[in-house]
Amino acid sequence: MNKDPVGPSFRRLIGTSMAAKLVVDIGAQIFNPFLPVIASGLGLGVVDLGRVVGLRNAMGIFAPLSGALSDRLGYRVVIRVALLVMAAGSLLMAVGSALWMVVAAILLLGLGASAFVPNLQAFVSGRLPYALRARGLGMIEYSWALTGIFGLSLVGLLIAATGWRTPFYLLAAGMVLMSFVFGAMPGERHRAPPATGPRQGHWGARLVSVLVVGSNRRSTYATILAATLSFFAAMQLMITHGAWLAGRYKLDAAALGLVALVLGCFDLAASVAVSIFTDRIGKKRSVIIGITGSLVAYVAMPFLDTGVIQAVAIIAAARMCFEFNIVSHFPLLSEQVPSQRGQVMTLGTAATMLGATLSGFTGPWLYVNIGVAALAWTSAAAVAIALVVVVVMVREHAGGDVGTA
Repeated sequence: MNKDPVGPSFRRLIGTSMAAKLVVDIGAQIFNPFLPVIASGLGLGVVDLGRVVGLRNAMGIFAPLSGALSDRLGYRVVIRVALLVMAAGSLLMAVGSALWMVVAAILLLGLGASAFVPNLQAFVSGRLPYALRARGLGMIEYSWALTGIFGLSLVGLLIAATGWRTPFYLLAAGMVLMSFVFGAMPGERHRAPPATGPRQGHWGARLVSVLVVGSNRRSTYATILAATLSFFAAMQLMITHGAWLAGRYKLDAAALGLVALVLGCFDLAASVAVSIFTDRIGKKRSVIIGITGSLVAYVAMPFLDTGVIQAVAIIAAARMCFEFNIVSHFPLLSEQVPSQRGQVMTLGTAATMLGATLSGFTGPWLYVNIGVAALAWTSAAAVAIALVVVVVMVREHAGGDVGTA
């Protein structure tokens, strides 16, 4: 292991990963504040486009298959292909006008993201010792915050100046570029052994083998369940907050971009806190702190929907607590079953994306038909269950697979 954790290999690993994920995160978050603008440009309603975007998250069900491919081909190959798939989806979104083209674009974006994110996390986790893993993964997650601080605020200005399609052209170009840049990264130092047993038998047995972990099952599945509930709760708010603020407080695209910048600052604060503190205080404890903060924010949200400043502040607080929770969750999950890290990380992505898919249907519907209170309190109920699951069932397991930077 490199004794200097911030030496050239660490900086290259984290810097390249962060740059690639920044482009992906802009593509993932662009629908959140600009859902009404994009829906209007396509001639769709907010609820209708919300449901279509929900299909993107449904593609997470294929994430475990990308984990199986990475066992055979290596994480880096899967990451590069995933970036090209997302580039194709972004380009199709940019030129699309018919509903089928929009749906196809969303499916490609979802398929690529569901392969990119967990395999990137597994690739980085395999090269970092557990004692530094929250630091490394937390730094990569700065990209999520920087998306709001710089990316979406610039997207808002770009949409106001040129229209909503331009950002998708730029995203497609950026994803192709990062696929080539990532190709210059060193490959894995070792790969998982070839699959044996059920994977070589009947297709049903092979499918089951993708879903089943060999050890520490109770804690592993509980960790995944808690993250899924947290994602469901947060995505209900993320997919709806643009329509909420635009409808109630008359914010335009530029103003929504400014809100995204504010939310990005809170996201960055959470990710920085994870990279500084989580390795010291423990991954499970950090997850509990984040979930508890989210619960308080969701419960208080309807009572603070009295002005744009108060509304943005409570949305930001909920986002910050979610970010602290979920970024702490990544290193916690990465060491539940070290020998099956790629499989476990992709299983986690598949489950959380199913939760996010459900939120694409429930969030806009709850807001349009009932209101902010129903949206906030269903999210509060979800994270309350997640909190119980983590406290009772999850254990922090530092295995012997220490990785190397």
